[in-house]
Parts: sequence; structure tokens; C-alpha cells
Amino acid sequence: MAVYVHDSQFMTRRGAVLVVIIGLHVFIAWALATGLARRALEVIAPPIQTDIVEERKTEKEPPPPPPPEFQKPPVEVPPPDVTIDLPVEAPQTTAITAVAATPHPAAPPVHVAKTPAKGKHFPATEDYYPAASKRLGEEGVTTVRMCVGPNSKLSEPPAVTHSSGSARLDEGAISLAKAATYQAGTEDGKPISDCFSVNIRFQLTK
Repeated sequence: MAVYVHDSQFMTRRGAVLVVIIGLHVFIAWALATGLARRALEVIAPPIQTDIVEERKTEKEPPPPPPPEFQKPPVEVPPPDVTIDLPVEAPQTTAITAVAATPHPAAPPVHVAKTPAKGKHFPATEDYYPAASKRLGEEGVTTVRMCVGPNSKLSEPPAVTHSSGSARLDEGAISLAKAATYQAGTEDGKPISDCFSVNIRFQLTK
């Protein structure tokens, strides 16, 4: 005959575990009812804070504008000035207009009588022949220009226009021209100023 021996210590431990489990369930039920479990979870694990981060889109900078194209400005040629002669209507008038007569040919020019000035009296060349030229045998012809005024006198000193080749003979010709007398030229009978030239020859006599 088998004999079952009950371990009292084992039964005690089993009862204690059962009591603990029951108490734990009661505590959980009470914590849920009073909100203690929610506050404990908030302490242990704080609420997760979520921030909405707006994604910033990087705007791409537009490309630089193309370089301006330099175009030559069109050359403006001014239009030519055109003058249009429009016929002008003559105003109607009752006044008497003179009719232009047919032009007659111009009268022929009137001949003007003119006489040139001249030498009235020239002294002999021998009197004005330089002595040095005679000794040296110098001969020649000097052309002298004289201008005579209305008073029949020289209006300016005589001038040599063509030399004889000797300064002494040219000086003698100028002195001879100053010593001469003259007659003024005339135009329509009135004395005028006039100029003329004379050849004065110096020649040795044999």
C-alpha cells in the first residue's frame, strides 16, 4: 500500500505565488482604472514630439541673359530737297497792265577820243652822258618809264624797265628823263594821267 506524503513547504510556496499573481492582476486593474499606468508610461517614455519640417526647395538661379547684340543703327539719308514751283495764279484785277515793248538792240558804243601823254622836249643825251662811261667807252640803251599827270608834270619818279647793262648809263637816263618836259594825255579833250616808256640811247661820237 502506497503512502502519499504531502510536502507542506511546497504547498506554502505555491500558495504564495498564487497570492502574488492575484495581487498583481488586482494592481494592474486598479492602475488602469485610476490612470496611474498612463502617467507611469509618460514618465518612463516621454511622448515623442514630432516637428513638421518644411522641405525647402532650392530655387535654381536663372541663367544669365545672353550678351546684347550690337546692331549698327540704320543710316538715315535725308530726302533730297525738291523744290516744286507751283504756278501762281495771277490775281484778277481790273487795273490796266503795261505791255512790255520789244527790246531794241543796244546802241553802238560811242568812240572816245584819247591822246597819250608824250615828251614835249628831251635834252641831248650828250649833256647827260656820264664822263666815266665816255672814258671807259661804255655805250647802251636804257628804257625808262614815265607817268605824266593832268598838269603835264611827272606824277612819280621815272623808273628803269630795261637796263643798258651799265649802272652809270641808267643813272644818266633817269636824270635826262627828269629834265625833260611833257604834255599830258587827253580823253574827250580833258587832260588825264597817263604813262609811257622811252628808249634813251648813249652812243660815243667818232
